[in-house]
Amino acid sequence: MAVTKTLTTAVPYNKSSKVQKWDLGMTYNQGSKSASPPTYYESTFRRIIPASETLPDGSTQTNFTPKAEGSWTLAQLTALCPVSQWDGVFASQYDSVITNPPDNPVPDPSYVIPE
Repeated sequence: MAVTKTLTTAVPYNKSSKVQKWDLGMTYNQGSKSASPPTYYESTFRRIIPASETLPDGSTQTNFTPKAEGSWTLAQLTALCPVSQWDGVFASQYDSVITNPPDNPVPDPSYVIPE
């Protein structure tokens, strides 16, 4: 079953009528709630993306050019998200929870204590 990704949060931080940073969130889900056993899993990721930032080596990275919030498209906002990183994290989560869940011990309430 395919992974569905939906941009669920987009909060602009404006200065002089231009967006200086975005608070972006994306929800991922995959599977079926009605399957037996259920295969549905959902996770939400968030990141604040500034227009530019200083990297550890002292260089400046430009993430986007500030512009009015009304001129942004869904595609442009989605492109700011670190989707490839989030894809890997979600795949790992789905694998560890749904595909290969831990083999936990199961209680046996019918156990009889020996005399």
